Amino acid sequence: MVKPPRRGARLRAVLAASSVALLAVSGCAKSEDGGDAGKDQGGQGQQAVQSTAAAGPTCSLDKFGGEKFDLKSAVVGFSQSEKEANPFRIAETGSIKAEAGKIGISKLRATNAQSQFSKQISDVQQLIAQGAKALVIAPLNSDGWEPVLRQAAAKKIPIVTVDRKINGTPCQDYLTFIGSDFVEQGKRAADQMIKALDGKGKVAILLGAAGNNVTTERTQGFKQQIQAKAPGIQVTFEQTGEFAREKGQQVTEQLVQSHPDIDAIYAENDEMALGAVTALKGAGKKAGDVKIVSVDGTRAAVQGIVDGWIHAVIESNPRFGPLAFQTLQKFLDGEGIPEKVIISDREYDSANAKESLAGAY
Repeated sequence: MVKPPRRGARLRAVLAASSVALLAVSGCAKSEDGGDAGKDQGGQGQQAVQSTAAAGPTCSLDKFGGEKFDLKSAVVGFSQSEKEANPFRIAETGSIKAEAGKIGISKLRATNAQSQFSKQISDVQQLIAQGAKALVIAPLNSDGWEPVLRQAAAKKIPIVTVDRKINGTPCQDYLTFIGSDFVEQGKRAADQMIKALDGKGKVAILLGAAGNNVTTERTQGFKQQIQAKAPGIQVTFEQTGEFAREKGQQVTEQLVQSHPDIDAIYAENDEMALGAVTALKGAGKKAGDVKIVSVDGTRAAVQGIVDGWIHAVIESNPRFGPLAFQTLQKFLDGEGIPEKVIISDREYDSANAKESLAGAY
């Protein structure tokens, strides 16, 4: 009798198979660690869009309900949450539109909620009323989606959420979530902070916006890693900068007044980090006086590393188009879809920032 493989071996096999399958999505760039990349419609570097893992129970068309349809000829809705002044949102929308055009989706309907949650709910309801057969949503908030979920479920419309989660039940309220491992991003940011401070110092956190899982999980991962690996580092200040550059600048201006001995800032996105740089310059600080670690991977932040104002940046990959549409097509073809697909993220520091500028978004 042949013994079944041990649980660890089975898990490794599953993850390996998932990664291979999802890597097939992207032939648009070379690799995760830089080099020349293809271009999206906005002319920005297009990194390989791949997954490090696919997790959770699977959802099939039979299990979800509804009927198969032709993705290329169907109305497909995309709901963007925020104003496209943020490079992340520009790259995200560009990736969705570019991939839809590439694979021949002729009826993509895109909306932008302009950072107003009530408008985003209305936008998606309008997409449903216009006959959308599938929805790709970049949620502004994780909560408050019940009206949309009820309407979509009644019509068996599969929803793929990207970047942020919607609080609901996979394979019932929505199909799957595609995004980064935000806890892991926080841990990686903490590792860079530990290096920057040599394990000792006072750190301020510029928190992201309240009401979504990104802020919660990036904070959780950072604090857990600091506590576990560098108890000599103290978080002495926390305040939301709402993921906005202007707010990040305002909070940092207050910070340098109330905590003049601060050694470092963990900004939960690049826009707040860049606002912090402006505030530090205004306060007469020199590059490197206050160590900054942030999350996103925008070109301006990577340039900040080159210029010495930012110590490191953990990328949050916005190029969801290939994975989103491949996932929908696999679902329509009857394949099982995991409840969560984790996209790969790079990391930038002084060792690779200059040569990686072209690949940042």
